[in-house]
Amino acid sequence: MSLKDRITEDMKAAMRARDAGRLSAIRMLLAACKQREVDERIVLDDAAIVGIVDKLIKQRKDSIVAFQQAGRADLVEKEGAELEVLRAYLPERLSAEQVRAEVDALVAELGASGPGDMGKVMGAAKGRLAGKADMGLVSAAVKAALAKSAP
Repeated sequence: MSLKDRITEDMKAAMRARDAGRLSAIRMLLAACKQREVDERIVLDDAAIVGIVDKLIKQRKDSIVAFQQAGRADLVEKEGAELEVLRAYLPERLSAEQVRAEVDALVAELGASGPGDMGKVMGAAKGRLAGKADMGLVSAAVKAALAKSAP
């Protein structure tokens, strides 16, 4: 079963269970997927859907920070609930140690040295680790690896 089919089935289950919060989050995800399909005239595969989920999760995290600063506990709770629903659609993430090992291997493969090669390494890392790891964590690992490999 594809990820999109699983999301659609979860939406139907949420409708039957009359779980309005979950249903709203799933509909928002499906709307984002459909919007991208229409805009780019493509059919999304699982990797593209995971990318959309990642983007929506980042938006929710940013919103939670903003709402906490504004003292809006009701909106923090709503965004947190949406965040949990979205996290269910992500594959299992790599640990920090696994990310560091992958990045070190990439730096060695590409022969990168120093901060000037950040873009080259991040491009390769994005292709290899997208959907498998938090890209913020990957970026930090790349910076650290390039700092220690600098001449």
